[in-house]
Amino acid sequence: MRSRTFSILLSLVLFAGWSAFEVATSATASAEEPATITFAFDFPNSDPAHYTISVDSNGRAKYECAAKTSADSEELETYQYEFNFSGANRDRIFDLASQAHYFAGKVDSGNRKLAFTGSKKLTYQDGQHSYSAGYNYSGLPAVQRLTELFQKVAATLEYGRHLDYYHRYQKLALDDELKSMEVQAKSNELSEMQAVQPILQKIFEDASVMNVVRARAERLIASTKAAGSAIR
Repeated sequence: MRSRTFSILLSLVLFAGWSAFEVATSATASAEEPATITFAFDFPNSDPAHYTISVDSNGRAKYECAAKTSADSEELETYQYEFNFSGANRDRIFDLASQAHYFAGKVDSGNRKLAFTGSKKLTYQDGQHSYSAGYNYSGLPAVQRLTELFQKVAATLEYGRHLDYYHRYQKLALDDELKSMEVQAKSNELSEMQAVQPILQKIFEDASVMNVVRARAERLIASTKAAGSAIR
């Protein structure tokens, strides 16, 4: 009888110990998950009408948008692109999120007289926390700077999406697109240019593309490398 009782008690102790180990292991795994910040933008009747940019604390990023299949079509398709943020902008994003208390409080200004500039939402998530806040306009300086940065990155990635499409299906449209991209890059209206360097390189190396277009692509590649060197 004593032996049986001892066996039962031992089993209970082992079970409790294993359960505690599982809980501790799960908590540790959750704590070790990289934190992620996501910016979502929705503006009906624009192109793209919706997009999100997410970046984790390791710098891994993903851009996803719902965009028109062509200029004269209302049909939308999903476009996804993965890239790595520069270390400087990754650190800046997480620092600004910290200043904004990781979006746990009120972010929107609440001023309904302001013009609608698109529905925006910032989300912070790690293994233990999840916060998000939507806004049209925010009076918080940290949120303003985050919005500006993410929108500059989105503009860059949209150029990448367009250039990839034109390079495959409409090469004569490349010159105007790259000309516009050069102007915005010089005006500091784009960010994370290294994310679109692969398509710029393809255009530059394509002998079937006009020389003036290849020259524009080459200049943008050079400016991207120079900016990268300056950041480091």
